[in-house]
Amino acid sequence: VIRDPLPSDAGGVARVNVASWRQAYPGLIDQAFLDSLDVEGRTEIWNRILRQTRGRVLVVEDDGVVDGFCAVGPSIEEDWGEVYAIYLDPERWGKGVGRDLLAAGERALFDDGYWHALLWVLDGNTRARAFYERQGWALGKPIRIENIGGADVNEVRYEKSLGPV
Repeated sequence: VIRDPLPSDAGGVARVNVASWRQAYPGLIDQAFLDSLDVEGRTEIWNRILRQTRGRVLVVEDDGVVDGFCAVGPSIEEDWGEVYAIYLDPERWGKGVGRDLLAAGERALFDDGYWHALLWVLDGNTRARAFYERQGWALGKPIRIENIGGADVNEVRYEKSLGPV
């Protein structure tokens, strides 16, 4: 079931956040930083995020257990929406859950009036890049450098038209 989050979902979102980062990012993000991630600290962060008014978070759950989330909202680029984050419990990878969750995020952006969306992904994250490309996202022009865990990483931009051209 894909739905809006409840305040009680912060812990489940945090658990997915930590598990997916630890599974997806070894070799891409400093291992000491990945090892330092903790669900309790992330729960506090997600408690704040779920109360915010900018953008929207969707969760996917099965029998009351949060299996993933997608955060979307306005981009700093005028008239564009953005997928800020999409993460699944690694146990759910490759089962179509991510596809459905991303599609729900795209619909939310379109319903909010965005005809185009962008997202950023670590340049070396070939699994995620292949996933986005299968969902119709295309590599855009800009590249940016972000500091994650004390180290600079390259991110590439993907773009997608959400509505009629």
